[in-house]
Formats: sequence, structure tokens, C-alpha cells
Amino acid sequence: MKVVVDTNVFVSGIFWKGPPSKVLSAWQKGQFKLVVSPPILEEYRRILNDLSHVHPNPILGPIMDLVSLNAEMVNPVRFVKAVCADHDDDKFLEAAIVARANYVVSGDKALLAVKSIKGSTIIKPSGFWRRSNE
Repeated sequence: MKVVVDTNVFVSGIFWKGPPSKVLSAWQKGQFKLVVSPPILEEYRRILNDLSHVHPNPILGPIMDLVSLNAEMVNPVRFVKAVCADHDDDKFLEAAIVARANYVVSGDKALLAVKSIKGSTIIKPSGFWRRSNE
């Protein structure tokens, strides 16, 4: 199974407990293949760097190394016209299409409103966690 994880889920999973941390734990256990693109990876790094000033965490470097080494890197398509109400979130959908991802896991209302795209279901972390453990 291939999954694109929105930045809010990725970052929340690192810093706090709850469904996002369960999603990251499932990835670490090999239950799915994490899909990233250069724009997604850049956003992960930027947000983690910003948060590390407020919430120092010595595992951030190793986590990004783990992502770089173990995630499937894709070169995303570029939408001519915005699909998501927040055009910046299109990068997750663009990567999902190229990778033929099963899911885009997000807590973002604009992404969740899309519901699905070309075979990829956009789903909240809690819903993904329930489905992946059925």
C-alpha cells in the first residue's frame, strides 16, 4: 500500500500522541510505503526546522534521514488548474497521482473536501488507522 502523508499529519505524529503518531508508527513498521516528492520533502524539512526552535527534538535529523532513505520519491505532475481550495496542498494530490497511492492522509479541511483523486482516497489519520487495522 502506498500513502502520501500531509505535512500536518507528519509533524503532529512526531511531536504529539494520537492518530498521526499511529500513522507514522505503522509506516516505521513497514505497513505501508510512504510517498514523497521534492516539494513535500522540502515542506516537511521547513516546518520541522521551524518547530524545532520551539520544541527541541534530537530525533528530527534521523527522522528526515529515514524519510529520505525509505520513502518512495516521485516527481509529481503539475496541475494546470488548482484542484484543492488551498492550491499549496495540490502537491500532495500531484504526488499521489504519479505514485498511484492508495491514500492521502490529512487533517486539512481543503484536502479532505476533495475526497478522492484518480484512485487515491483522501482520509483523516483516525480513519486511515481504523482501515489499516481491520
